[in-house]
Amino acid sequence: MQPRNMSMSGVVDLAAVKAAQEAKSKAEQARAEAARQGGGGAVTPASLVIDVDEAGFEQDVLQRSTEVPVVIDFWAEWCEPCKQLSPLLERLAVEYNGRFVLAKIDVDANQMLMQQFGVQGIPAVFAVVAGQALPLFQGAAAEAQIRGTLDQLVQVAEQRFGLTGLTVDPDAAPGASPAAQEVPAGPYDALLEAAVQALDAGDFGGAVQAYKNVLADDPGNTEAKLGLAQAELLHRVQGLDPQKVRQDAAEKPADVAAQIAGADLDLVGGHVEDAFGRLIDTVRLTAGDDRDAVRLRLLELFEVVGADDPRVVAARRALARALF
Repeated sequence: MQPRNMSMSGVVDLAAVKAAQEAKSKAEQARAEAARQGGGGAVTPASLVIDVDEAGFEQDVLQRSTEVPVVIDFWAEWCEPCKQLSPLLERLAVEYNGRFVLAKIDVDANQMLMQQFGVQGIPAVFAVVAGQALPLFQGAAAEAQIRGTLDQLVQVAEQRFGLTGLTVDPDAAPGASPAAQEVPAGPYDALLEAAVQALDAGDFGGAVQAYKNVLADDPGNTEAKLGLAQAELLHRVQGLDPQKVRQDAAEKPADVAAQIAGADLDLVGGHVEDAFGRLIDTVRLTAGDDRDAVRLRLLELFEVVGADDPRVVAARRALARALF
């Protein structure tokens, strides 16, 4: 897997659409497997900071990220700012008590990883959650800013991907497995799994129906709501001619159908701000039923990205200004 091509919360590509559902399942399977193998159930504080190289990246970062967010610190011995940032990140990794793991990568010894992540300068800090990567910040940063970024990371990991972190025990044996706890099957697990399988097979209509079946009995099911919004988005864009859609959207700025289709394609392509901005601009140009249709589609796209995403928060404010 190439880290540079991964995506994260709010960037909706075909690989990320079902990540929330799959990550939860993978995390539960990993904990259950650790239990069957007699894992100690906890890790030591020292194991929250690890050195990673190219050979161990798959296991130490990608696989581990299905259980806990992995923060990556790209550093080098000659980098003076790194000597200030790295100890701070190490201290915070211990302080956050298993909510994330810090992976330190020496860029001099791991040029390939540096290139794959598109690192232009160091220090550079990324995160990988459920196999998906995103940049956090580059260069020196104040501790308060770093804490805010980490807080948002662990919140997204828990709410969108079901990753609640590791159990830390100072007395645990070195190398112990993460907390292993069997999670009882929920009443809708079979239907949710059917929806994920339908997404895997490209049967977006089937996935939509499976999620609707869950919501018919449990209207508040968060996982089904998110899955339905994503499946409906993919179902809508399936079969569209992207070139024609984009041409129509460019030539007809006040055409509601053209702008809605263009926003759907923007979001599937990962252009979140473009999708939101397109529809907010259309709200300003329309009125009555047309405006309502655009507003409702924008709210649906907010569901796909996630209510806590800062781009959604900003877009909600912009929508309010456009409406009132």
